[in-house]
Amino acid sequence: MQVKASLKNLRTSPRKVRLVANSIVGMSASQALLQLSNTVKKTSTPMDKLLRSALANAENNFGLDKNNLFVESVLVGEGPRLKRWLPRAHGRATLILKRTSQIDLTLEEIVEGKNRKSKEQLEKERKEKEETRKKMIEEELKAMQGEEAQEEKEAEKTPVKKTAKKTETTKKAGGQESGILKKVFQRKSA
Repeated sequence: MQVKASLKNLRTSPRKVRLVANSIVGMSASQALLQLSNTVKKTSTPMDKLLRSALANAENNFGLDKNNLFVESVLVGEGPRLKRWLPRAHGRATLILKRTSQIDLTLEEIVEGKNRKSKEQLEKERKEKEETRKKMIEEELKAMQGEEAQEEKEAEKTPVKKTAKKTETTKKAGGQESGILKKVFQRKSA
């Protein structure tokens, strides 16, 4: 089964992208990720993201095993070109083309149907993930509410200490200026 992912309007010329794209064609997905992480080119980062996106599509939408996938093809085409002008001598202008790329990546299974999940299994996993997310959110809300309740109890127990702290800070600000205020409101000596 083929899985596709595409990237539109990458702000790099197609010629530069093809250098990286051609290096991963025919590799297994894990080898391609390793190759892209070790490639010292600007376009290796977007290609890495695109490959990870295709793997996520395969795993979440089609229930495929990501260890059973390889990069079948990577097509790099030219996108729209941005046209800019550079002033030259004698009132002339030179056209500058800022090229963009469009990439289509296709993954294929190494062994057809190996470790593939059915739609029922995928839906079951999605429901389990949603339930765990809801539980985590509820726990976080309870924890936050518990912290707020503890802060309110502490505020009820010691309101005097807070007012004492406020007066101390006002004394510092009013009587003795702190370092930052001293620099800002420094008077010139006569």
